Formats: sequence, structure tokens, C-alpha cells
Amino acid sequence: MITMKTTMFRRSCFLSMLAPAAGLISGTPSSTPSLSTSSSRGANVAFSTSPRSSYSLARFPRGGAGTDGADSRRSLPAVRMISSLFGDVFGEPKLIAPEKALPGRKQKMPNIDGLKHYVLGTNLEEVPEGHKVAIFANGCFWGSEKGIWRLPFGIHSTAVGYCAGFTPNPSYEEACSGLTGHTEGVRVVYDPSKISFVDIMRWFWEAHDPASGMGQGNDRGTQYRSGFYYFDDDQRRLIEASKEAYEKQIGKKITTEIAAASDYDKYGGIWFFGEPYHQQYLSKPGSRPYCSAQPQGVSLASFDSWAPEDLKEKHAPKLDESFWKKYGPKRGCSVVQEPNEPIAEGSW
Repeated sequence: MITMKTTMFRRSCFLSMLAPAAGLISGTPSSTPSLSTSSSRGANVAFSTSPRSSYSLARFPRGGAGTDGADSRRSLPAVRMISSLFGDVFGEPKLIAPEKALPGRKQKMPNIDGLKHYVLGTNLEEVPEGHKVAIFANGCFWGSEKGIWRLPFGIHSTAVGYCAGFTPNPSYEEACSGLTGHTEGVRVVYDPSKISFVDIMRWFWEAHDPASGMGQGNDRGTQYRSGFYYFDDDQRRLIEASKEAYEKQIGKKITTEIAAASDYDKYGGIWFFGEPYHQQYLSKPGSRPYCSAQPQGVSLASFDSWAPEDLKEKHAPKLDESFWKKYGPKRGCSVVQEPNEPIAEGSW
């Protein structure tokens, strides 16, 4: 018998899945092992451990009822709980090898074309002239996205999706299985004349625990790993320099994945948009205020103390310390309780 750690019982979805999952896992006599469970709600789960075989996933609530009345579209795959469960028992999850990842598909995510940001009203896909893109991952993408769209100026759009993986155009269920290599991410389109990349990057560091390996809080798995993916050398140098500074401040080794966005071109690209129902989820009626990120309550050191000398003028932050003292991430992922509207300029 395996004795499970007590932390397992704090999984965001564990209680709702304990009955269907406990004691009902069984193998099937085939050349490829499989998992199957059945729930009291009548949902069945079956998936093969072969990464390129077909599989089906029942969905279980991530944080309760969703926003659209469709249980199958608002909830969490059982495989997410199983991944978290076995990660707790058997150790840190391992990133799947590219050659073992699911094959994916050529078709892009349906219903993203022309989709408007639920709060800002802007087109999610467009990158206006003079704007830039930042892509990062720091735990459950719902709360990660909200913190950025609330910044007071310079944010054209935010979106959630799947980044830094090996499967073209994955679905939420596939990404949650750990078989695509993606992590839940946020794509930010911003105007560098109004807000600095450094401001976005600072929010990233302070809004989670960057030393937590393959997961954040109650969410464990490679799909919750911390990462920042740069588009140019300036972004790379700023990420690496700030990481070194923040690592000293929090007193533990940062595990954030830092890589060039172009490294993923051979897998179809660094970024794939998530399903429309995930976009700006926390702003929608009926959403559940769930966030797994674990802000450490430590403010990033002053820009001048760690920034490369030749980048200081070009990338100086636009948000001053008074903003961060009032609105910066607080320990415990409080962003889910904040208003949906962007922070009023000058309110700090």
C-alpha cells in the first residue's frame, strides 16, 4: 500500500475526484497499458500511456461550476488529478521527450479568429505596429493573465494558451495530460513606449514561486512549470540578470525555464492559443476564483542594481515603486479577488 502525503489532499480538485479515482485504477490486457476510472457522475476516463495513441478524458471541475453551463467545457481533466497524485507519490514530474509527444494537428484552435478581449475589447491575435510580445508561464494561467491585463497602461491584449511544447495546436486536455510538453502560458501584446518589458517581467517574478520546479501550489505537473521565452537579445539579458538578482533575494534556486521563442519553431511555434472559454476566465460571470500561484511576498530589487548598464536607458521601468507598494502581487495569489478593470492610472 502506498502512503500518500498529506499535501495530496490539498489538490484543488482532489476532493471532487477522490471517490471516482481511489481504488478504481486498473490495467487492461493489451500491448499498451491503459488507465480507466469511472465516476459517480457517470463520466469515464480511459487513456493509453502510449503518447501517440488515441485517448479520451472525462473532465472534472477545476474550481466548481463554469461560466457557460457546459460541464465538459468548464472543468479539469481527470488526468490532471492523476498526474498530480502520482507526482506527489513518485517524485517530480519529468518533461516528455519531443519524439514521444502527441502528434497534434494542423488546424488552429477554433473560434480564436476575431475574438475580442473580454475586458479590454481588443483583438487577441493582432500585434499593432510598434507593439511587442512577451510570453511567460507561472502556474495556472487564469490568475497569471489577470495580473497583467490589470496593469494601468500599455497593455494592448493578454491571452492564455499553451507554450514551450512539442505538439502543434494542442487542446487543454492534451496539454494537461503532460503528453505535449506545453506549460500553461500568457501572451502579452504591449506598447513599449508606454510600459516597459521590465514592468511585465517584474510582475512575472513576483506573482509566483519561481523555485517550485514542475508546478505551482496545488497544481503539479510539467504543464505548470515556470518559464519565460524571449524574442530578442534584450529580453534574454533582462530575464537572466533579473533572475540572478531575484534568486539571491528569495534565497533558493530558481527553476524557471528560460529559452528563445525560436527554439520551438520546429515544433510549430512557441505559442498556441487556449480555448475561448479560458480567455480572461476570471473576469466572466460565474467563474471560480482559483489560482495556484504562490507569490513569495518579495519585491524584485531596484532596476539599477541588476540591469545591464547598456540597457538601463532603453528599458527603464515605467511603473514606480509607489505602484508596486500598493498594487504589486501579495503573498497568497490575491489577484483573483481584485477588480477586473485595469488599475486606474495615478491611483497610487
